[in-house]
Amino acid sequence: MTDTQQTPSGRSAAGDSPEVEERIRASVETGIPSAIAELSRLVRIPSVSWTAYDPANVRASAEAVAELLRGTGAFESVEIKQAPISGPSTGAGETLGQPAVLATRAAKNGRPTVLLYAHHDVQPQGDAENWDTPPFEPTVRGDRLYGRGAADDKAGVMAHVASVRALVEALGPDFDLGLAVFIEGEEEFGSRSFANFLEQNKTALAADVIVVADSDNVDIDTPALTVSLRGNVTFKLTVSTLEHASHSGMYGGAAPDAMLALVALLATLHDENGSVAVEGMRSHDDAAEPPALSEEQFREEAALLPGVTPIGTGPILSRMWSQPTVTITGIDAPSVVDASNTLLPSVAVRLSARVAPGQPASEAYAALERHLRAHAPFGAHIEISDVDTGDAFLVDTAGWAATEAKRAMTDAWGREAVETGVGGSIPFIADLVREFPEAQILVTGVEDPDTRAHSPNESLHLGVFKRAILAEALLLARLDARN
Repeated sequence: MTDTQQTPSGRSAAGDSPEVEERIRASVETGIPSAIAELSRLVRIPSVSWTAYDPANVRASAEAVAELLRGTGAFESVEIKQAPISGPSTGAGETLGQPAVLATRAAKNGRPTVLLYAHHDVQPQGDAENWDTPPFEPTVRGDRLYGRGAADDKAGVMAHVASVRALVEALGPDFDLGLAVFIEGEEEFGSRSFANFLEQNKTALAADVIVVADSDNVDIDTPALTVSLRGNVTFKLTVSTLEHASHSGMYGGAAPDAMLALVALLATLHDENGSVAVEGMRSHDDAAEPPALSEEQFREEAALLPGVTPIGTGPILSRMWSQPTVTITGIDAPSVVDASNTLLPSVAVRLSARVAPGQPASEAYAALERHLRAHAPFGAHIEISDVDTGDAFLVDTAGWAATEAKRAMTDAWGREAVETGVGGSIPFIADLVREFPEAQILVTGVEDPDTRAHSPNESLHLGVFKRAILAEALLLARLDARN
C-alpha cells in the first residue's frame, strides 16, 4: 500500500504507512532525552494552584508550557488565558481562575480536529519529611522520575508536546490535522473557571476528538483506555452540641460533646463490611464484569498494613470502579499536643464521596445530606457548607476514535490495550460533554500503580512515558490521514 492509497473506510493511508510509522518511532526515540529534561524543568516550578499558594508560580508554569508549544512549530496561535470563576463574562472586579494555555491550528482538507487536554498545576507537596528527595527537585532513580507533578500531570503536558513535535518531524509542519491544546492551570483546585473557559473559547476548542491525558494504565507494560470514572461530592460537615466548651470532668457523662456525636454519626455511613450504607447512593449495576485482581496484588498496590483486610463486597475492581465511597479526608479538632480536658462544642470534617457511574452527583449529595440529618445523634446540630460536586463519566467505545486510540496504544506498547474503569474523578469531563456533545472523548494517561499521584514520592515510569508519547504520536499521524 502506498502513502496515497485508500483504505476500505475511504481514508488516506498515509498515517498508516511503514515509512511514516518509522519516522514517528525514530523521532520519539531521539526526542525522549529532551522530553525528560523539559519535564524536569516543569517539575521544578511549584505550580500549586490552591489559593494559599503563590499564584506567580502557576503563571511561570503557564509561560513555560506556552514556550514549549510554540517551539513545536505546529500552532498558528499560542496564548495564556484566564476565565472568571463565576459568571459568563469578564468584567471589573471579577475573580479570575489560574492561567491556562490555549494553542490552536485549523484543520485542512476535511481532516478532523483533535483537542489535547492536560493540566500544569500540581497538588501541594505535603510534609516534606515524607519525601525521599525534595518534591520540586526532579530526581531519576532507576527507571522512574520523582517529583511533585512528575506524573500528575506535567507528564501529560509533555506527552502532548512531544507527540506533536514527533508529528511535525515525521510529516513536516504543513500537515492537515486540526489541533487544539488546552493546558489547564487549576485542575487540582477544582477547575473552578473551567466551564467559563470552555464557554469563552468554544470556537477555538471545538474538536471531533478530545484526548484527556490525566489517567493511568494497568501496569508499566499494559496500556489502558479509561472508559469510566466515578463522580465526586465533597463538603465541610460541622457537628455542634454545645454553645461553648465545658469541663469534661464536671459535665462529661451527661453533656454530649461534639466529637462523640461526630464519631457516632460517621459510623452510620458504612455497614459492618465497610460498604457505603447511605440510602440513595447507588452502585453501577450495569457495569461489565471487571478483570480479576488478586487480593495479594491489591494489598501491595494499596499499601495495606499486615492484618488489615479490604473493605466492601464483590470483585475488588468493581468496588473501586462501580461502587460509591465515603471518606473523611480532613478534620478540624484540637491536636493531641494541645488537647485539654474539655468537651468540644463543635467539630468539623471534610467529607469526600465518590459517586458510581450512572448516578448524578446532585442526587448522591441529596442522599448524603438526608442521611446525615436523619442520623445526627443526641439532637446534634448539623451544618453542611463548601459543597462541590462533579458528575461521573462513561465512554462510548463504539466510535472510530476509541478504535484508533486502542490500535495506536497496542502498536506503541506491544501489548493489547485494555479498557478500564478508574475509581477517581475528573469532574470537568461533564463540562466537555455538555459543550461538545458530538466529540469523542478519550481518557488516557501516563500513570501506573506505583505513581503515587497526590502522595509523597510521586513518580513517573520513564518507559511508560515513552510509550505514551509514541501511542499519541501514532494516533495523531493516523488521524491526519483520515478523511
